[in-house]
Amino acid sequence: MNRKIVVGIIIALVAAAAVLIYVKLNPKELPSYLVQAIGKVDGDLINVNTKYPGRVVKIDVDMGDKVKKGEVIAVLDSKEYQDKLKAIENQIKAKENELNFTTVKINDTIKKAKKAVAAKQKELSALTAQIESLKLVIAQDKRDEKRIRNLVTKKQVEPHQLEMARLKTRTDLKKLKALNEKKEALSIAIKIAKDDLHTAIAAKENIKALKNAINALQAQRDEIQTVINKLTIKSPINGYVDTKIAQKGEVLGAGMPVASLINPDELYVVVFVDEITNGKIKFGDKAEIFLDSFPNDPIPAVVSRIAKKAEFTPKEVAVKSDRVTRVYEVRLKPTEKTPYLKLGLPATGVILIGNGSLPKSLNELPEL
Repeated sequence: MNRKIVVGIIIALVAAAAVLIYVKLNPKELPSYLVQAIGKVDGDLINVNTKYPGRVVKIDVDMGDKVKKGEVIAVLDSKEYQDKLKAIENQIKAKENELNFTTVKINDTIKKAKKAVAAKQKELSALTAQIESLKLVIAQDKRDEKRIRNLVTKKQVEPHQLEMARLKTRTDLKKLKALNEKKEALSIAIKIAKDDLHTAIAAKENIKALKNAINALQAQRDEIQTVINKLTIKSPINGYVDTKIAQKGEVLGAGMPVASLINPDELYVVVFVDEITNGKIKFGDKAEIFLDSFPNDPIPAVVSRIAKKAEFTPKEVAVKSDRVTRVYEVRLKPTEKTPYLKLGLPATGVILIGNGSLPKSLNELPEL
């Protein structure tokens, strides 16, 4: 190899080493208006629980699967409730048939009773008119009898004519008595017919009772149907499955989880800062999130939570000094939707705590 080339390579290596030594001995300093910390992407898990007990007969999701709001996650066995639902529906059908039969029967009875009352009242009116007419006839009979008696006294007519007049009066009086007795019997019949009508109308309470019974059964049916619907467990969000908890064939009790979900739009980055730094950070401070895969694409964020209590330094968190053993959790919430955040992904958070600007690249920051 040419000696000059070798010398050139040696000089280049020495220069590169010198640069590295300089960079190492003179690291970038973080501006006083920025706070930098390493953390990871986190999120609040949404546990999807079953409200009612049952055996898992279907669960088609697994960890990492995307789910849409309303998508079926799991189905629990509902045979017991299906049997209850069928029994209730049969009871409802029987009661509805009874209601229809009773309604027709009672309405028919009322109709007949009304007709009977109207007919007897009409008959009574006619009989009353007949009685009044007969009373006028009897009054005339008595006047005729008196007149003929005077004529017999004067020997102007034969005595048998007086007997005939008396006979007619007695006959008409007997007719009147018979008509009055008939009127009394008819009045009793009208009272009975009215009582029958009132009884038939009162029987409408049976219709009301049947309707109430049907309503109660329908309410039970709706409750059972609600239970059956709840045994088909659906996703409450658009997101993805973090953990598949239940397994097919497993019997779950009321309130037990089936799966835990994550809403990607609700992810945030958790970083930890020391006590001194924590005192400078405020809720709502502007921040940026950097991912190692996209060092030049900062994700706008804000401080959404500052822990009130310190905790021991997590292993994955870098701190400035080994003396710092207790730190505070700070959450950085993205202000824009981004598809790049994934649960557990390492991230660097930068918080603006004073006058200045946030960096545009991860390369502008010192290595932690």
